[in-house]
Amino acid sequence: MLVTRYRNPYQATTRDRFDLFNEFFKQLENEEPKEVFDFTPAVNTREGEDAYYIDVDLPGVKKEDVEISVDKNILTIKGKREVRNEVKEEDYYRVESAYGTFSRSFTLPEKVDVENIEAKSEDGVLEIVIPKLKVIKDGTKKIEIK
Repeated sequence: MLVTRYRNPYQATTRDRFDLFNEFFKQLENEEPKEVFDFTPAVNTREGEDAYYIDVDLPGVKKEDVEISVDKNILTIKGKREVRNEVKEEDYYRVESAYGTFSRSFTLPEKVDVENIEAKSEDGVLEIVIPKLKVIKDGTKKIEIK
């Protein structure tokens, strides 16, 4: 746990006031809009004999709202979640909504078959299978000359 010193806001120095003032205006500067991620799905990774597996918990997320890509040996999972819970009763009406985007990235090992990566979604769990490249382990392979 990080320990920070308590600062009494009524005893702020002039320097502290200027720092606070500058931080306020830095937030107001017109910068390019940045992508904000509101939801971080839980992820389990495991290694099998022939492949690596990534399981992502995405309850309530449609498979059409998820994008998986590989660029320069980095696997990225992006998507959005839109959950709307609506209750209509005789004496009240309640709507609860949760919206958010997410992104998770993983650096792939060197010897994987990127061309044959597969993904399937079932019961709110996205499973990504990343096959390993086949390496000849036992003995010497004889190559025929044509």
